[in-house]
Amino acid sequence: MMLITSSSELAAICARLAKHPFVTVDTEFLRETTFWPKLCVIQLASPDEAVAIDALAPDMDLAPFFDLMVDPGIVKVFHAARQDVEIIWHLSKRIPAPLFDSQVAAMVLGYGDSISYDQLVQRTNGTQLDKTSRFTDWSKRPLSEAQIIYAIADVTHLRDVYLKLTGELEKRGRSDWVAEEMRVLTSPETYRQEPERAWERFRTRVRKPRELAVLMEVAAWREREAQMRNVPRSRVLKDDSLIDIAMTGPKTVEALGAMRSIPKGWERSRDGISVVEAAVRGLALDPKTLPAIDKHRPPSQAQSATVELLKVLLKMVAEKHHVAAKVVATSDDLDRIAEDDEADIGALKGWRRELFGEKALALKHGKLALAIERGRVVTIENAMVASLTA
Repeated sequence: MMLITSSSELAAICARLAKHPFVTVDTEFLRETTFWPKLCVIQLASPDEAVAIDALAPDMDLAPFFDLMVDPGIVKVFHAARQDVEIIWHLSKRIPAPLFDSQVAAMVLGYGDSISYDQLVQRTNGTQLDKTSRFTDWSKRPLSEAQIIYAIADVTHLRDVYLKLTGELEKRGRSDWVAEEMRVLTSPETYRQEPERAWERFRTRVRKPRELAVLMEVAAWREREAQMRNVPRSRVLKDDSLIDIAMTGPKTVEALGAMRSIPKGWERSRDGISVVEAAVRGLALDPKTLPAIDKHRPPSQAQSATVELLKVLLKMVAEKHHVAAKVVATSDDLDRIAEDDEADIGALKGWRRELFGEKALALKHGKLALAIERGRVVTIENAMVASLTA
């Protein structure tokens, strides 16, 4: 068990780790009261050693760690990598690559949807992890021995998980499937939180250009404030209030104060006045310059029936090929396929199209049928479908 508490120690360990083909990585952080995650501990392991790094140690320079994360000759192995990568991106504006996410690989191999780390270790290694330190305060110093042991275990067992999963991927010819998913996780666009795009999280909640214009301005204001103050968005303005403001479009503090979702007196605070100013800016925007509003149309009876059949097909395909249904197609994907053969979705691209998308379109257009054979769903294709419907 080793805890790194100085920059020189970190530089030395990163130099040793850089000699290996892969390193396993994890982080411990806090985010409940901040906008940006507070990095507390970093765990690293090679096939030879494993360490925990005290990211809050005085004068700790994490540059050697960030350099290791972008070394093109070393695979960086995470489990459920998105939050860990987001932290590294925020602190260094660099993204670990090449990257391997064991949760994604496990989904591709049929271990289940979004399988947890401890469950994956249990299923691949037969080891039951002690998770009692999971929710401890990682910012408190000194770190306890139990915390350090727990933290390092998260990267030591990941070494065996990685070797097991990569072996299975190679054997089943699915390494390219995971590589395709890694392109999303290693794209800076995945982690940028630009205030001007904050409205997109609520794009389905507005129906009129006027509402969209106000939403864009107020959401951008809230995002800037939350980032600047380093507090959760809800500490600045709650989501429900944001939507109410977008729909109401208050032009005065009196109009803002009349809204039920606004706390009494808040409208005359600095934030309240800023929100009104943002709403007024939104109302002044030219509707012709606004993004297109997603027109939600209730599905037709035929589309609803198609979606139900697609759900059955997806379950059948996932079980047949031992892959998690969630990684093949989402519920939204099925809705989009029912509506549009050319939908710009993952289920109609790459390996997903080959595995499921082509069958989904064939089913939609009557070129493929579903049947029950010995208690299991099977597909009936082309000529047989034609003979059955003749």
